[in-house]
Amino acid sequence: MEASRLSSTKPVQALKPTKTVSLDEDVTKASDALPLPLHLTNAAFFTLFFSVVYFLLSSWREKIRTSTPLHVVTFSEIVAIIAFVASFIYLLGFFGIDFVQSLVFRPTPDVWISEDEEEENEVLLRKEDARKVPCAQALDCSLPSLPPQAPIVTAQKVFDEKPVTVLTEEDEEIIKSVVAGTTPSYSLESKLGDCKRAAAIRREALQRLTGKSLSGLPLEGFDYESILGQCCEMPVGYVQIPVGIAGPLLLNGREFSVPMATTEGCLVASTNRGFKAIHLSGGATCVLLKDGMTRAPVVRFGTAKRAADLKFYLEDPDSFETLSVVFNRSSRFGRLQSIKCAIAGKNLYMRFTCSTGDAMGMNMVSKGVQNVLDFLQTDFPDMDVLGISGNFCSDKKPSAVNWIEGRGKSVVCEAIIPGDVVRKVLKTSVESLVELNMLKNLTGSAMAGALGGFNAHASNIVSAVFIATGQDPAQNVESSHCITMMEAVNDGKDLHVSVTMPSIEVINRVTVRLLKHKMLVPNYLYSSMIHPLGWHCWWWNSTCISVSMFEFTRSERCKQRDARSKLEDTGNHSSRCGPCWGVVAHVCNFCWATS
Repeated sequence: MEASRLSSTKPVQALKPTKTVSLDEDVTKASDALPLPLHLTNAAFFTLFFSVVYFLLSSWREKIRTSTPLHVVTFSEIVAIIAFVASFIYLLGFFGIDFVQSLVFRPTPDVWISEDEEEENEVLLRKEDARKVPCAQALDCSLPSLPPQAPIVTAQKVFDEKPVTVLTEEDEEIIKSVVAGTTPSYSLESKLGDCKRAAAIRREALQRLTGKSLSGLPLEGFDYESILGQCCEMPVGYVQIPVGIAGPLLLNGREFSVPMATTEGCLVASTNRGFKAIHLSGGATCVLLKDGMTRAPVVRFGTAKRAADLKFYLEDPDSFETLSVVFNRSSRFGRLQSIKCAIAGKNLYMRFTCSTGDAMGMNMVSKGVQNVLDFLQTDFPDMDVLGISGNFCSDKKPSAVNWIEGRGKSVVCEAIIPGDVVRKVLKTSVESLVELNMLKNLTGSAMAGALGGFNAHASNIVSAVFIATGQDPAQNVESSHCITMMEAVNDGKDLHVSVTMPSIEVINRVTVRLLKHKMLVPNYLYSSMIHPLGWHCWWWNSTCISVSMFEFTRSERCKQRDARSKLEDTGNHSSRCGPCWGVVAHVCNFCWATS
């Protein structure tokens, strides 16, 4: 026994006076008060608990199908609820409290050792002391204590890697089993019960398998418990991304500070310059045009005619009310807005659009679509559902349907920049910006066959804001669909700039899916910047305006510097255009911010 071996290494202590316990003494147990044996009582309550749970779930499911309110209950349901509460209290008292106490008050190895010593002392007291020598001579105090075990240091295959210290032999055995493939890496958290320790063991096993060092990837200083089952599986560390603040952005009469997580130099600075130009111009104005998340399942029939029959049924205005009731059962916030269908032979693609409140709404609309598909199976039993998403949505891919119909938040933003601000802050002229916008953002993008890319680099700032605010960076693809327009107004003295972004997919509030207390942006930024519905999209559009303007300024500034310096063309323009990048970035960010 391990505890016995450990206790033998400690100095022998004086026996404590203990109460002599008779071996024939009858010990009364609390379970003796039960009318049945303990194992039969537990089995009865287990059976009762699961039976009433199954009964209640079945009855409630039937109520949902028949549109019966859940609060209307029958006598049998009342009895079932009472039985559920009684069995739950019993099981919680019998198992739950003891389980929680075992976790909270888990005894240390020293406690078990001391208990073993006390039990041995009681046995010694009950036995007759037959020793022929004094007690002091009977004690053997010459046993040396075992030296503390030295930590195991594992050698690495990479020369620049620091040795990793494994604290216990148990960790070393687990690492070997992971490397050998006997222990799955994904199961370490559930088996060890310690997420940080699991990450460290997985990290060490990965280094041994690949022979590559992860010393540059931080491990300490992160709460791995907070991402368990939430954001990232099988972690081995985390990446630090710097977050900058641009602003204030004056938008719709309110000021905002915009967080941007990026590793690109001059991006935050150029955005901030655009915000300055907008602020000096009296601010930008933004309008939320449309708000609806989409999901498009694909189904197949035996003939194209049957697929067309379902298409006509779904697009019939008389059927929309019935489908809306079925769809809206899935959520308190999801409300069906429209259904548009497209046929490819025997295959039918149904694009559902619904409002989702402050949520981004992908899961919300998917649940509603599943309800409608189940409902349609009654009238169309030959319908074969191939996928809940048929890419006609379209999610995380550039597509014309999102560019035309919109997805998520559709926003337009505008600002009028006085000519003086264009010259003093952006270091260019209104005519140059208008000309370059037409030749680059419009004509150049058309020559390239761009799809939603009629802008300078909207994706730069969208990605930075997405990462800083905990959005899904992959949805930067369609969220960066943007067209920047510039026009000279007021007899050519001022610049009217606008940005239209039809498919910004964002969460307007912090959700439990994200790491609330570990977000890259503190919570006070959320409350001051993103709380109102649609503010996310509005200041993103405004930021896009600033970026576009700054990008356009670069060419004009470079031409002016070339004319002044009269440098010969050497084929390398970096020395002449380099100092203008700051102004270029500011103008680009300005265009983004105002749009």
